[in-house]
Amino acid sequence: MSDNAFSYDESTLRDIAAQVLQLAAAGGASAAESEVSEGFGQTVGVRKGELETIEFNKDKGVGVTVYLGHRRGHASTSDFSRDALARTVDKALAIARYTAEDDCAGLAEADRLATDFPDLQLHHPWPVSVDEAKALALACEEAALGVDPRIRNSEGASTSTQQSQFVYANSHGFMGGYPTSRHSVSCAVIAEEEGAMQRDYWYTTARAVADLDPVEQVGRRAGERTVRRLNARKLDTRQCPVLFEAPIATGLIASYVSAVSGGHLYRKSSFLLDSLGQQVFPSFVQILERPFLPRGLASAPFDSEGVAARDREPVKDGVVQGYFLSSYTARKLGMATTGNSGGNHNLIVPSTGEDFDGLLRKMGSGLLVTELLGHGTNMVTGDYSRGAAGFWVEDGVIAYPVEEITIAGNLKDMFLGITAIGTDVEVRGSRQVGSILIDRMTVAGN
Repeated sequence: MSDNAFSYDESTLRDIAAQVLQLAAAGGASAAESEVSEGFGQTVGVRKGELETIEFNKDKGVGVTVYLGHRRGHASTSDFSRDALARTVDKALAIARYTAEDDCAGLAEADRLATDFPDLQLHHPWPVSVDEAKALALACEEAALGVDPRIRNSEGASTSTQQSQFVYANSHGFMGGYPTSRHSVSCAVIAEEEGAMQRDYWYTTARAVADLDPVEQVGRRAGERTVRRLNARKLDTRQCPVLFEAPIATGLIASYVSAVSGGHLYRKSSFLLDSLGQQVFPSFVQILERPFLPRGLASAPFDSEGVAARDREPVKDGVVQGYFLSSYTARKLGMATTGNSGGNHNLIVPSTGEDFDGLLRKMGSGLLVTELLGHGTNMVTGDYSRGAAGFWVEDGVIAYPVEEITIAGNLKDMFLGITAIGTDVEVRGSRQVGSILIDRMTVAGN
């Protein structure tokens, strides 16, 4: 990028946050909090060997939340001038005056706010020019198209770099913030044989460009995944073991996190109500939360309320040890915040030791799921039904691709039915887990 710097330094963001808190106090707020942020980035896309898009993004904003006792108001602006800040605070105060009281509303408790701010190495600028980004995307697409002559079309490849920074402050005296970066390369192609077409993709993402997979490797993976889906068949309806490929398996962990998060719990809209201390997974399943991983995609010294993050084990030996709570949802439940306002930090699910081929052998005959379609998860009952595509496995070996099927079960049974977790982890988000093998699900087809 030609301009690879923020428009404001951190001290300016801190000054703006302090101004907001001062204006809120002068307006009669009993408490207040503010987040000031800015971000910018560049995305270059190519298709069929030609430059297709160049996108630049740049934004900034100030959010303010004020409390009048237990009445809450929020407003925001993208204007950093003193007059705009004053108007925004006035709007938040006006909203608070007309809002019903909520005994659980308020800042996080002062004794839970972070006091230690380790450098987690989350900011790694990538001064890549448009021409350089274009060349990387072209190399990625070329590698994908070169995998097989049956790959005859492309949805394109892209190279993206993003940077942002923020400062969060509240009237307890907390103020903290830091810059972050995220870079990615992706590719999607289309293969055709005997009039039937299949599409697949692959991507890599990381805080630092040095941690990205080579672009040629990303392209080849996209091409190989696309070609292997040709000549897909349907299946007859049956019950069988199901292996969720690693990128899909993260969704199962996401469903668990959602079910034991404060919003669903206090609204009593979760199938895992009152699950603290209960066996939800087999005894070999552990889930670790690690907020302080250097360069981690979900690393942070504190959550969006300033509450100190901490290493913990939300699931130990298959038993629920803790929920995912913000200050508000914790008060609703009569509990304490877990430092998860804004979501979970890096979740790590250790493997049971099998690599991907080992999982196929362990499954024997069953369904390997590589794509899910639609939204078919009922968080109240745990009922799970999703359109799917993947591969039928016979005697521990992939036999042929399958499509136009539905997999169904109940998440409670699925969690307890986990028989193995693979070593094939793809670190591309906030949840790190290998492929997950479940003993039995219903597969609906013909």
